[in-house]
Amino acid sequence: MAKSSDGDFDGFDLDRFRKLLQLMEKYGVTETQLTKGEESWKVRRGPKQVAEAPVQSPAPVAAIAPTPAAPEVSSVAPVGKTIDAPTVGTFYAAANPEDKPFVSVGSTVSADTVVCIIEAMKVFNQIPAETSGKVVEVLVENGDPVEFGQPLFRIE
Repeated sequence: MAKSSDGDFDGFDLDRFRKLLQLMEKYGVTETQLTKGEESWKVRRGPKQVAEAPVQSPAPVAAIAPTPAAPEVSSVAPVGKTIDAPTVGTFYAAANPEDKPFVSVGSTVSADTVVCIIEAMKVFNQIPAETSGKVVEVLVENGDPVEFGQPLFRIE
C-alpha cells in the first residue's frame, strides 16, 4: 500500500481505522480480522492469545466479536473454590510494576482482601477476594487480558 504525500495511505481510510481501534478499546475487543476483496487486515490489541475457548458473551457490536481468553486446561479435577474476574479487562497482580503482588500462592485471604487489580477502559478496579481461605494457585499472568467470570485464583 503506497503512502501519499499528505500522510494517508492510498485506498486506506485512516479515520475509519482509528474508529475501529476506538471501538475495539471501548468494547474490550482484542483482535479482529477484516477482508474486502483481495485485501485482508488483522488487528490485535494486547498480548497474543495462545488458544481460544467458547465463552458466552453479549451480542457482537458492529460485527466485531471479542476473542475470549483461554482458560487453564487441567487433567485433574480442580479442588476448592475460585476467585473469578468480575469484569472484562487487564489483570494486574500488584498496584505498580515495582510492588510485590497483592497475594501469591500460600497467602491467606479474607473476604475484603484485595487480590488484584483489573483495568477496564482506563479505570483500575481493586478486586476483593469475597471469600476466605488460602491461595493455592494463581491462574493468570500479570498483564493478561481476562474475561468476565474467568477464574483468577484457586482458593482452598
